[in-house]
Amino acid sequence: MSVQAASLDRKTERALRNMTWVPGGTFRMGSDDHYPEEAPSHRVKVDGFWIDTTPVTNAQFKRFVKATGHVTYAEKKPNPKHYPNALPEMLYAGSLVFRPQEGITNLRDWSQWWNFLKGADWRHPYGKASNIHGLDDHPVVHVAYSDALAYATWAGKELPTEAEWEFAARAGLDGAEYAWGDELFPDGKQMANTWQGNFPVENLALDGYERTSPVDAFPPNAYGIHDMIGNCWEWTGDWFSSTHPADAPKACCIPQNPRGAPVEESYDPRNPSASIPRRVIKGGSHLCAPNYCRRYRPAARHAEDIDTSTSHLSFRCVVRAPGPV
Repeated sequence: MSVQAASLDRKTERALRNMTWVPGGTFRMGSDDHYPEEAPSHRVKVDGFWIDTTPVTNAQFKRFVKATGHVTYAEKKPNPKHYPNALPEMLYAGSLVFRPQEGITNLRDWSQWWNFLKGADWRHPYGKASNIHGLDDHPVVHVAYSDALAYATWAGKELPTEAEWEFAARAGLDGAEYAWGDELFPDGKQMANTWQGNFPVENLALDGYERTSPVDAFPPNAYGIHDMIGNCWEWTGDWFSSTHPADAPKACCIPQNPRGAPVEESYDPRNPSASIPRRVIKGGSHLCAPNYCRRYRPAARHAEDIDTSTSHLSFRCVVRAPGPV
């Protein structure tokens, strides 16, 4: 629940609407028991901050676009200079859309179920023929890092650091596997929008959703924050690194390239001629499944190219201001 803060100007007060206060503290960030990029687990201290109670919705993003005329990355034709190995006919405005396929056996080849669709963007999440009618309360998707940053600036907010995001997701349950405890389905209850079944060929949708869900469809965590796990991945402001720096400040991370040398920008080893910075995304999505991507946990993290937008990537914002009265 949002709480009125003391001694704030009107702009900040407006920004704090529909936000939740997260008291500062120290917690153990990361995990030594799952994916290598989550290690080592280490102690981190964060100051108190306000965070959006839900991811940014289509309705909220629509107001931003109406007010500013912002054109998202997915709506722009790529600059050929940034993609030297790309065929000219492949340089068109669009975004990555999940398309389930049958008979997939090689889970290392994500290109089997991800398609770069012309005309896919936040207004058309599944291609030109789709729309967001009736989805005002779903998280906005197909937003690149620059789009999330532009929205945050307009709203008088910022993107969370990875540490802030994880601290808010844990909600005081330091060391717990999930944002609600140590059981994925406590008493058989679905706690988040994730994938049930054999990804990517069988989606049982036991949680009631095959794609995105309303941002408040599942119970909030102990801080009263919704959707920190599942539904859509969320951008953070931190650069990605292949592992956690043990017991180091987390305001920003220095990424590592595949050869182990520190660099200012990490890059895609499949296309080393195109140096593309990557940021940390958190929370997992409705496409995370036990047999493929067990990243529906606070400690989980993933790298995302800043020029990438997808049908399962969104964001939320923070405000670093005094706490409630």
